[in-house]
Amino acid sequence: MPEIESLPDGTSHQRNNLNHQAIEDYLKTIYTLAQEESPVSTSRIADAREVKPASATSMIKRLANLKMVDYEKHYGVTLTPSGEKLALEVIRHHRLIELYLMEALGFSWDEVHEQADILEHVISEKLEERIAAALNYPEFDPHGDPIPAKDGSITAIDVELLSAVPSGSTVWVRRIIDDANSELLRYLAEMGLTPGTAVTVQSVAPFEGPLTLLIADETRVIGRNVAASVLVEFA
Repeated sequence: MPEIESLPDGTSHQRNNLNHQAIEDYLKTIYTLAQEESPVSTSRIADAREVKPASATSMIKRLANLKMVDYEKHYGVTLTPSGEKLALEVIRHHRLIELYLMEALGFSWDEVHEQADILEHVISEKLEERIAAALNYPEFDPHGDPIPAKDGSITAIDVELLSAVPSGSTVWVRRIIDDANSELLRYLAEMGLTPGTAVTVQSVAPFEGPLTLLIADETRVIGRNVAASVLVEFA
């Protein structure tokens, strides 16, 4: 995607579209980062957006002028009610599209994130409602992430990192943290670590060593870093 500032004169429509997408992308990023720690620092936002801090600060100031965020230098960024509402709308679009691409069009779960990143900005509210109805108003996307309802409410589940589960415990896989990592998703699918799967932790090696798991009557060994990308619920 080209930078907004690099577009030549005479491309106002494209410039407006990119500006609209950039605003939504930043709001979505801020919302996601705020689930871990809030207020969100500009450096965390810049890292997540893979831009220079100055670019992130410029966009944050623009969002503040639009009353989408509250921003204080050296303190951080929080979403205003209107900013959070728009962020949740975009996230709802994204997660519904991911599930629809899998259920209706046969995409695999490692392919849908990139497609949804594009389509989330352009679908209408009417199409969103049709997709939700066709899927029977689902609560979760293919990676286990909750899909915000129309009113902005989200289903909450008490989850734990698989890497922190003690030996002898049986858990259910609920969410994959890095749903944009196609290689990781393919590996997890090969191992059987997909949402809704029951897993028994047979042993945990010391000193950050691997975990030995029982999945569908098969023994699997995964690294601690992979286990740290899987969120589970105790059975």
